Amino acid sequence: MAETGGASAYGAALAGGGFDFYKFVRQPQTIVRLLSWVFGLVVFACITTEGYVNSPTSPEAKCIFNQRDSACQYAVGVGVIAFLACIGFLMLDVYVPFMSNAQDRKYTVMADLGFSGVWTFLWFVCFCLLASQWARTHDVRAIPEDAARATIAFSFFSIATWGILTYFALGRFRRGVDDVSIPTYTEPPADLHTPYPPTYAPTSYNPTTYTPTTYIYPNNESQKQPPFTSSLPPQDDSSYLPPKY
Repeated sequence: MAETGGASAYGAALAGGGFDFYKFVRQPQTIVRLLSWVFGLVVFACITTEGYVNSPTSPEAKCIFNQRDSACQYAVGVGVIAFLACIGFLMLDVYVPFMSNAQDRKYTVMADLGFSGVWTFLWFVCFCLLASQWARTHDVRAIPEDAARATIAFSFFSIATWGILTYFALGRFRRGVDDVSIPTYTEPPADLHTPYPPTYAPTSYNPTTYTPTTYIYPNNESQKQPPFTSSLPPQDDSSYLPPKY
């Protein structure tokens, strides 16, 4: 089994670490994402509140950008989705460091990278479309010009913020790939030619042959020894001599 650096790849937090709100808010990625959220809010709010006016010759409300309703609808759609996406990715930014699975973190970073890149392009299209239609608008009577200019300006700002988010996501993805590719522990391969593991090699065992010993007991009673015979001579009391002083 091989352990790799995936345990800390794609922005994983240290084990036992808690969520630090002030550190999270001060991160560059969080600041740029909040700016993208505000810019998207400004774009679709300006159009939904002041983006449609009645022309002098028609009672029907038309888009302020050369009376092209498709331009206003496109800007509102891009702005609303960007607004909601920023909220979702902010929540993921909080949750991703505490994901235990490196693959889940990888897919989240890839989703952030792909969405940010696509929305950078869509904001660029939105800016070009609004700027082109505003340049073709000649009758500006009863048109809130400040709202039109603010919509165009914040569409341009959104290109920059979403481009920066794409750059941040790409950096996290590259660092995650580098962390996963660096192994931290590799188990040695097993030797298929030995029947036992490398750490245990039993010695050969040769069994010892046991040969029983046969005892022969004699049948002649005369050869038997008495159970106990004293070899000491009898002692007489007359042989005792008192000590001389």
